Amino acid sequence: MTTQWSAADLRLVSAAAELEIAVRRPDGSLRRWVPIWVVCAGEQVYVRTWHRRDTGWFGQAVHAQRARIRVPGMEADITIEDIADTSAQVTADVTQAYRTKYGRGGADSMVNATAVATTLRLSPE
Repeated sequence: MTTQWSAADLRLVSAAAELEIAVRRPDGSLRRWVPIWVVCAGEQVYVRTWHRRDTGWFGQAVHAQRARIRVPGMEADITIEDIADTSAQVTADVTQAYRTKYGRGGADSMVNATAVATTLRLSPE
């Protein structure tokens, strides 16, 4: 079951141009902070990468399934769920959220089929 974000946290995440993520190592320590685009859809928080990779922050996040995030006014421990194979409606909602937040031209690399396949849901611990 996915833990819910508070309305205040969702407002802070929505207002942030970027979210910073630090993926947890196996010993619980944090890797370096990486800025990424973030959207909210259906009271959930989502991130994507423009290119699916087994390395870098994305590969580390998929493997670890735990990280810490921060935006201005909020920092939280999170769990990570790869939802690329979820319902078409969820991925459509996330795609629309990227277009709305980052603009049609700016979001192009985040709404193509490659990026859609990298959709991750971030949930508070």
